[in-house]
Amino acid sequence: MRLVTWNIQWGRGADGRVDLDRIVAHARRLADFDVLCLQEIAAAYPELPGCDGSDQFQQLADRLPGFTAIAGVATDTPHPAGGRRSFGNMIFSRFPVLQVFRHLLPWPADPGLPSMQRIALEATLDTPLGLIRVTTTHLEYYSSQQRAAQVERLRELHQEAVAHAAGLRPGAVAEGPFFAVPRAAASILTGDLNCRPESAERSRLLAAMDDATPPYRDAWSITHPGVPHAPTVGLYDKTQWPDPPFTFDFIFVSDDLTPRVKEMRVDAMSDASDHQAVLLVLS
Repeated sequence: MRLVTWNIQWGRGADGRVDLDRIVAHARRLADFDVLCLQEIAAAYPELPGCDGSDQFQQLADRLPGFTAIAGVATDTPHPAGGRRSFGNMIFSRFPVLQVFRHLLPWPADPGLPSMQRIALEATLDTPLGLIRVTTTHLEYYSSQQRAAQVERLRELHQEAVAHAAGLRPGAVAEGPFFAVPRAAASILTGDLNCRPESAERSRLLAAMDDATPPYRDAWSITHPGVPHAPTVGLYDKTQWPDPPFTFDFIFVSDDLTPRVKEMRVDAMSDASDHQAVLLVLS
């Protein structure tokens, strides 16, 4: 199972051009992925640099036939010129998709700081390795208070899902939405956390939970023990990120998936976004 996660910055590369064809081509160059998790996808936002305001959720789905496209809209607001506009994440899967959840993350008031609603997009996938729950997210950048609350919610969601997997509720197909569709215990959590490897937020996300819940582990630490995480931000776009490159993008796996982790690496070649794509391979 090959999974790629990438904050694509609405397809805007270091050259300032928005090019979704380039995004898809660079992701495919990195790996013949089975699952693709993307953050920062826009629809009707011509204000974003280089963006023409078109529906990128649909445009990306059109470019990836053969995949189930799952959209997770975090920001859904009216456009001043009419209509609505959206911003969020997506998951694309070659594998059958069972339950999908669009969890709006906590957004406590933090006056004086810009912020936006954030989402954790979750899908249980029926993979050759068994049921795996894939969640992709993009945490708040400016507010450490909001980011900490969002980390706590991600921990709660993992505990909730493991409990659901351990005790499948009753519900037959004939009961419509009460039908008991499985929610996987084994979990992959990906995305742009907007915090660094040494941060309190990452440490908290990896902390032990209750006895029934396998904690998250950083896939980079599993595959590269003792080696600092390869940078995922600021390799090419020095206008936005003039400081030395650093890491904001992670892949975590629940501890029960640790024996399955074969490879994790950062694509240091692509300049198609201000972030780098990250690959996880399970076997």
